[in-house]
Amino acid sequence: MSRLDADKARLLDLIRRDAFKTGEFTRASGAKSNYYIDGRLLTLSSDGACVLAEIILQMIEGEAIDAVGGMTLGADPIIGAVLALAGTRGRKLKGFICRKERKEHGTGRLVEGNLASGDRVLMVEDVVTSGGSTLRAIEAVEELGGRVVRIIAMVDRLAGAAEAFAPRGYKFTPIFTVRDLLESVRSKQ
Repeated sequence: MSRLDADKARLLDLIRRDAFKTGEFTRASGAKSNYYIDGRLLTLSSDGACVLAEIILQMIEGEAIDAVGGMTLGADPIIGAVLALAGTRGRKLKGFICRKERKEHGTGRLVEGNLASGDRVLMVEDVVTSGGSTLRAIEAVEELGGRVVRIIAMVDRLAGAAEAFAPRGYKFTPIFTVRDLLESVRSKQ
């Protein structure tokens, strides 16, 4: 088993243990679901943040990426973990966070952090559904001259994100799909 496969197996165990919930839930879209993935319960833990950052850095090894960012709030802890781990390895990366709405005070920024025109950007998410939040963040990045070269999500709910990204030419790589997670949950019961 490769290191990446071992790390992914560990992450899947952590998602199943810490972030996967069953019951009746209402998604942001208003749709009902019998499961919920609370990515922040994983990304805001030392074990989860560390293994997720490790996987992401392995996935982008050798790729020309200048900055890592995404839409607040799901991406925030992932960005921090990736930057911290990259720094321990001598890999220079910048980070930024996209706001859901432009600030009405101060600088009025939609993007906070380190992003410059021409930067090659990795967008990260904990859980993607339709991809709408990520696309809004990408718009903000592109307004500033950033060039999105890849999108990585911890879990793709298989509800349209890949189909939303593909026609725009974005390389989308989920670490897991909800199908992977549900199969893992069933096999452990």
